[in-house]
Amino acid sequence: MKTWRLLDTGIRSAAENMALDETLLELRAEGRIPNTLRFLQFNKPTVLVGHHQSVEEEVRLDYCRAKGIEIIRRLTGGGALYWGRQELGWEIFVSKTDHQIPTKIEDLYRKMGEAAALGLRHLGVSAHFRPRNDIEIQGRKISGTGGTELSGAILFQGTLLVDFDVDEMLRALRIPTEKLQDKEIESVKERVTCLKWELGQTPSLSQIKASLIEGFGETFVATFDHKPLTSEEENLLKIKVPYFSSPEYILKVRESLPRRKTVSSILKAPGGLIRISIAIDTKAKVINQILITGDFFVYPKRAIFDLESLLKNSKATPTNIEEIVRSFFDDEKPEILGIEEGHLIQAIEEAIQKIDLLPHGFDGEETHHLFPVLKPFKEIRRPEVLLLPYCAKEVKCFYRNLQGCEECGRCSVGDAMQVAKSFGMDSLTVQNYEDLESTLHQLKRSGVHGFVGCCCEPFYGKHRPDFERIGLPGILIDVERSTCYDLGKEKEAIKGGFENQTHLNLPLLKKVLEYSCA
Repeated sequence: MKTWRLLDTGIRSAAENMALDETLLELRAEGRIPNTLRFLQFNKPTVLVGHHQSVEEEVRLDYCRAKGIEIIRRLTGGGALYWGRQELGWEIFVSKTDHQIPTKIEDLYRKMGEAAALGLRHLGVSAHFRPRNDIEIQGRKISGTGGTELSGAILFQGTLLVDFDVDEMLRALRIPTEKLQDKEIESVKERVTCLKWELGQTPSLSQIKASLIEGFGETFVATFDHKPLTSEEENLLKIKVPYFSSPEYILKVRESLPRRKTVSSILKAPGGLIRISIAIDTKAKVINQILITGDFFVYPKRAIFDLESLLKNSKATPTNIEEIVRSFFDDEKPEILGIEEGHLIQAIEEAIQKIDLLPHGFDGEETHHLFPVLKPFKEIRRPEVLLLPYCAKEVKCFYRNLQGCEECGRCSVGDAMQVAKSFGMDSLTVQNYEDLESTLHQLKRSGVHGFVGCCCEPFYGKHRPDFERIGLPGILIDVERSTCYDLGKEKEAIKGGFENQTHLNLPLLKKVLEYSCA
């Protein structure tokens, strides 16, 4: 049985912790220190971005600065992390030639993750490794892991959530939650857990560390000898800290154009509404993060979280998405009432398709407000008709419940009609759902092959199957201001009796017409 060094560097600044990572990795690569297990903490709440990430793309800078949250770049890759004062980090510095270290990267991640999970089980929680790089408890993430190497040495590290502030994490990081409703935000919170929630109390740091030591010791057949930093390590640390605390290091990855975009989609399946939110690297075409939410029922509940984990950091191509989702359903056989793998594949692909709009003048935020009907956006060419909702007219307008408009300029409907005319399109206002259905049927019979329309997202989510059943392709644009769904008045609106005024997004409408009529 080998003896490894146990190093507990206590509570330190973000720059000190990162400088220590490099110091220990370099010295281990030179064979000047033994295999080492290190424990670390931060003296302030901190966001750690991956080594190759752009801070501006991953972090809500204004919020972090206002709240005194530090921002640092770590040596390892992967996604951005939020680290509170209570969280505990563990790190392994080891030679690649050690016979206990797997040569394949996926095997290394599994062995390290299972070692930490074993330690947590000694603490009394049912923790397990979840591919590709998480440790979870009943589907909820309690630790993320990652690693890097230098000249034959490996640094592998993990973050253990002890008493976690998930709301602060959502505010500090650019997690793709912009389009999620409150109940969906709550479901996002269910993706993580911490020791305090699992045990009903916060265990002492000494207990946690002892349990992790036991897990790593059993996995690597090693004992641990507690020793402090050497004088050489202390000296190198002092030399490195100024660089690791400098803007030059923290902000060194800059993009001339933003490459990380958030896209979303909604799909009404027989079993409920599916909402997809994705943060995607548009240059590498890789999914940075993905959230799958909705009002469907899934057994086991963790299945969706596991699928998200598999999709994270994968190629954002239709072939790859389909392969991952279908393999997951084949292997895990989750039960999602009224939802098949094809529904999830379609919803994910529709979100990713919105990336194709960006070169045509649309920004990321605008794509959240666009919904396809029957065909991808790029296949809706030269639509002939613009459909507008009656609820965008003034409440006291003579035409509020009538077809037509004076185009007097007192509401956005007349302005939208003028925009449509400039593209050679006809305009129709729709009074209620029955009127919408009959209008679409009539347009289809008359030979119209495409339309552009305006409606609120909840209406689209509810009636998307109806649009597809009728079979007329189109593009729908979300309306602004309070809708009948926001105010709980959808029943009145369906009958044409909604007494409030919404507002059309005219700049986005013009962009859509320029794009589709080109």
